Amino acid sequence: MSSSAVSLYLDPQIRDWVLFPITLVMILVGILRHYVVLLLQSAPKKQSKEAIREQRALVRSQVLRATAASSPIPPTYYKSISQELSQALGDGTYLKDGPAKKDEKVAPPNPLTDPNAMDGMMAGMKTQMVMMVPQMIIMGWINFFFQGFVLIKLPFPLTLGFKSMLQRGIETPDMDVRWVSSLSWYFLNFFGLNGLYRIILGNDNAADSSQTQMTTPFAAAGAMQPGQPQDFNKLFKAEQDNLQFSEGLYTWVANDVETRILKKYGRQV
Repeated sequence: MSSSAVSLYLDPQIRDWVLFPITLVMILVGILRHYVVLLLQSAPKKQSKEAIREQRALVRSQVLRATAASSPIPPTYYKSISQELSQALGDGTYLKDGPAKKDEKVAPPNPLTDPNAMDGMMAGMKTQMVMMVPQMIIMGWINFFFQGFVLIKLPFPLTLGFKSMLQRGIETPDMDVRWVSSLSWYFLNFFGLNGLYRIILGNDNAADSSQTQMTTPFAAAGAMQPGQPQDFNKLFKAEQDNLQFSEGLYTWVANDVETRILKKYGRQV
């Protein structure tokens, strides 16, 4: 008998006591996981004045360099500002710990000794644990109570390549590909409920599996966190070279402004 001629009739209680509960539990666990992650997130620590000055000096140089080609600052002021800032960056005047002494090697910052970086690493690992533990419990619950259950039949045709994805835990080669097992229904909900979570919790929610499926707790711990230290000594040296290079591109935006205005309105000098 061909597989297309085989028909299965599911008990309505499977829909009421297996299909709907699995879907409802996964929705509620996703919402609960979102609020648990929000509770575990700690407020960012306040930075010292020296650290803020260190960051703002770099931003100030970047803005001055980015506007060099059409700068609103007159030439005399631009040259003095650029030279003074370049000298300060080279001497390390704006460094948080102050300029380095002569013949002293500046060691790169170690994230393991920085409290802010350690807090960021621990927060990433706690978030990943909140993501992983509930999913492991739900998968174990489904495997224990509903292993081998056939829950639903998809209303559209599929190729045989989807059989291993939709019928996990069921070793029946003659079954129609459109039938979905309980374990496969779990995975379909795991990746398919992201749109519902965005509607209920917003776009930036912690229940969205697409944000965590490509990461691990160790990858999250090693990822760049907002508080992770940067080597501002190297950044200042590189920015000093860029700032000196931008001086050759400097052009005052008000050069020949009178001639340009008269020419725009059809007047001649």
